Amino acid sequence: MRPRNVFDVAIVGAGMVGSAAALALARRGLRVALVEERAPSGWNAADDVDLRVVALARSSVDLLEQLDIWTNVRSARASAYRHMYVWDSQNGAHIEFDAADTGAAELGWIVENRLIQHTLWTALQAQDSVSLRCPARVVATEDEGETRSLRLDDDSRVVARLVVAADGPASPLRHLLGIGASGHVYDQHALVAHVRTERAHEQTAWQRFLPGGTLALLPLADGRCSIVWSLPPQECRRLREIDEAAFLQELGCASDFRLGPILATSARAEFPLRLLLADRYVAPRFALLGDAAHQVHPLAGQGVNLGLRDVAALVDAIAGDADRDPGAATALRRYERRRRSDNTISAWSMDGINRIFRSEFEPLVFARGIGLRAVNALGPLKQLLARHAAGR
Repeated sequence: MRPRNVFDVAIVGAGMVGSAAALALARRGLRVALVEERAPSGWNAADDVDLRVVALARSSVDLLEQLDIWTNVRSARASAYRHMYVWDSQNGAHIEFDAADTGAAELGWIVENRLIQHTLWTALQAQDSVSLRCPARVVATEDEGETRSLRLDDDSRVVARLVVAADGPASPLRHLLGIGASGHVYDQHALVAHVRTERAHEQTAWQRFLPGGTLALLPLADGRCSIVWSLPPQECRRLREIDEAAFLQELGCASDFRLGPILATSARAEFPLRLLLADRYVAPRFALLGDAAHQVHPLAGQGVNLGLRDVAALVDAIAGDADRDPGAATALRRYERRRRSDNTISAWSMDGINRIFRSEFEPLVFARGIGLRAVNALGPLKQLLARHAAGR
């Protein structure tokens, strides 16, 4: 029988991935401490749509359904996309995906980050087996054999059989453990905004490859589109700062006016992009989760989905039965084997696609056009790609 002051798992970071992990483990009967520097922002239906949105794959929706929060998220404000249309600006080739081809009702859902975080946080507050330590910051950690301790900035301690870092790509806890990371900063930033277009978005995720990066128009529940436009930093800053009329015209041209003229835009924001892969995912009584372990280019919208797949794999590895030690080295190695290879392949695949489709080298432009047309014509291959993107 473990002492009451020792938790099964302590999770540092209450973003979507960390909060989902805390709730999933608590629902499996484990006692969980969740440490977070600041509570997530609230969500209200009367507020405008959050600029940060995610494209949830089927595997992520499955997890949120298991946590009994998906119905609340879906009914609040979520937009299904049933089609995807991707085309190359330099050779006209395209590829289309349709949910009907995969036997599903939709390919995925566009949901605000803040809505998911708010719904998870609300569920956690009602969970008796979760102890929320907020606001709190970890300043030190120590392996104590059968447990690992965390010292917080108020000089209190949290002791658990397993500590999980879900504290983002900069991950102070990863640095405290001395775990290195490789990767690079992209010469691109992501410009995000919500725009109103002349034509309806048709429940379609539109994506156009451009020489400077990729432009995605993602369908929102209110009929607008969320744009995620990867651009060289100086160009991104210029487009963020120009007046609205000029921006609408340039965005319309970049989208090939696929949905007609762009009629209005919300505020615009930009975020730097990078590729990051932790050298290892585990240490004694310790595991990395989500962006603390990996960060990928957003062109396929896989970042949060990979993190939520980490959650599912970690829960399966450490919470199989009530008597299992969640910090056992064998369980952590099983989690690392399962997720590190998938995340690494995904990260470098997105990196390669980004490089290939940014190139203006004519033979490569010609070759990728042949490739897109070939894949679009091969139904079984398209289904395989769609199932992989859905986490199947």
